[in-house]
Amino acid sequence: MDMLTPRQTAALPYVKAWLIAVAVLIFCMVIVGGATRLTESGLSITEWQPLLGAIPPLTEADWRIAFNKYKLIPQYGALNQGMSLADFKFIFWWEWSHRLLGRFLAIAFFVPFAALALTHRIPRAVWPRLIAIFMLGGLQGALGWYMVASGLVDRVEVSQYRLTAHLVFATLIYGAILWVAMDLGRDRRTVLKTPNAKTALLIVALLLAQIAAGGFVAGLRAGLAYNSWPLMDGQLVPAGLFAMEPAWKNIFENAMTVQFDHRLLAYASAILIAAFAYVVRSVASAFLLGAVVAQIALGIATLLGHVPLALALVHQGGALVVFAAALWNLSLLLRRSPAPDRR
Repeated sequence: MDMLTPRQTAALPYVKAWLIAVAVLIFCMVIVGGATRLTESGLSITEWQPLLGAIPPLTEADWRIAFNKYKLIPQYGALNQGMSLADFKFIFWWEWSHRLLGRFLAIAFFVPFAALALTHRIPRAVWPRLIAIFMLGGLQGALGWYMVASGLVDRVEVSQYRLTAHLVFATLIYGAILWVAMDLGRDRRTVLKTPNAKTALLIVALLLAQIAAGGFVAGLRAGLAYNSWPLMDGQLVPAGLFAMEPAWKNIFENAMTVQFDHRLLAYASAILIAAFAYVVRSVASAFLLGAVVAQIALGIATLLGHVPLALALVHQGGALVVFAAALWNLSLLLRRSPAPDRR
């Protein structure tokens, strides 16, 4: 990190607060996206209009037009045949809110960034990172439409592959924002020299894989089956994990295997983080361990309750809290000292 000017040093708390606020908006967007998925709302808007789409139907005629477009896709005929206009409005507002939040997020990122950068309150070395994050946000919007498009023609819901990609991409952007916030004003090692730092990075990677596995669980609605714990279908290792051919398809398309993998990754994460916390004995590692235990408990409760909406959303939010805790833990292990001011 380059040395900070007095102006940049004074602005540092505000820049960090802005970045954390953006991360909170991403957190909220992921939660609304989860609600959109769980309420079968994601296909209610059948067009992608980045600008005009911010305006919802304003008249009864507009609502009828939007509803008639929805009636043309397979989901309506297979799942919602005969639904009322009021029911359509319910699912429409969830998807519209998700998209509107994405538009607001773009403004909440770009306008403060432009103002802070042009007034030299953000170190120039950080500009490329923030510009790259903004561009990734635009790609995330396009990926979101690519996901929705998968459910408009031949399917009654979106592809689990595209849904998972959308979720993982959101998590990466969320993590990148938090990392920049944690990195501001700090000089860091350029390599992972210590075993603890390497383990902390492995934990981050493992948790990202767990979030991806959760995406496949959501995409296949695997949480609605095998609602028992610790046994699954009456067994520790249920039969049928590799019922599909070729075998690799089971990891992504077999609901039983997808849920089983999600459970295994949770156990592996808990064991690794517990061992790590025992060795490191830091506040960050203890918080991470507590967060992952709470997240596993939420996951079990969600499963046993047959995925109630509120609990499922808390569980989804918990995944982002655990991921943020893992990044914080890694950040502290890579920290050197504050960069000196240029007076």
